[in-house]
Formats: sequence, structure tokens, C-alpha cells
Amino acid sequence: MKRTRIILVATVVISSWSLWGHTGSSAAPIPKPGGNDVKFANTMAQQIVAKEREGLEALKSGDLKTFGDLTADDAVFVDAAGPTGKAQVLKNVEGFKLADYTMDDVKFVPISPKSGLISYTTNERGISHGHEFAIQVYVSSVWAKRRNKWLCVFSQETAARKRQ
Repeated sequence: MKRTRIILVATVVISSWSLWGHTGSSAAPIPKPGGNDVKFANTMAQQIVAKEREGLEALKSGDLKTFGDLTADDAVFVDAAGPTGKAQVLKNVEGFKLADYTMDDVKFVPISPKSGLISYTTNERGISHGHEFAIQVYVSSVWAKRRNKWLCVFSQETAARKRQ
């Protein structure tokens, strides 16, 4: 159970925030950039996804400082074991390293001009405290821009299961 919690918590923390131009409240798929679409690279959605990937890449390279720097001090992370804060998550990921991951079916919901939520499915492989793992997880992360820096303020992971 502890290994599953570590895997679940570590994946989400970023683990990816100015305006998206989408004013509805429903999730929208992230558009694919095309040609010389400079505006796309500057959307809030693209910035948040990039930050989420930066966090996952930090877990892949073992760069826990970067991972921690992307996480707000008051962040809340939720998994099957319940809610926890930044300090516990950083302690949990000390023995965790991703070998590979995907970010599929990414959706974005703007919350405010300086915050947004992304949701996606990830398939991860890696090592957690000496044990190899492979898992599929549904992730939701809220990112907020504070003092001109994007920080993950909330993340929740749910282990995927086969649909009946």
C-alpha cells in the first residue's frame, strides 16, 4: 500500500498555467500546435502542461530540488491513502524514480486568469524504493501563478482500473 501511495502521489505533484481564451466551465482538450502558432506556445494551458511535464521529468532524472520548487508550500495532494502536504510528498519521492511516462487525453479548465486545472491519463514505469512498477493513473492538477511563478497547489491521482 505504501508503494502504491508513493507512486500515486509522486506522479501528480507537478508533479504541470496568460489566458486560455476558453471561458466555459467544461474541460477542453489541449489543441495541438501547428505551423508558426506563437500564440499557442503562450497559452495558459500550454504553460501548465509544460510545468507538469517539467515535474515529471524531474522525477525521471532524480532532481528532487526542481520537483520541490514546482510545488507550493501549502499544496495538497490526494491519493487512495488520503490527503497529504508538500513535506510528506517530498519525503515519499526520495526513493522514487520514473523510467518512462506518458501524458494522454490532456484536458484543461481555466479557473482564473492566474490558475487552471489539467486532467490526464498517465502510464508510468519506474522504481519505487527498490521495486519496479508499471501503473496507469488518472491525474488532476491545479496550478496557480504566484509571484510570477507557476506552482502546483493541488494534485489528485486515482489508479486506473479496467472498465466493466
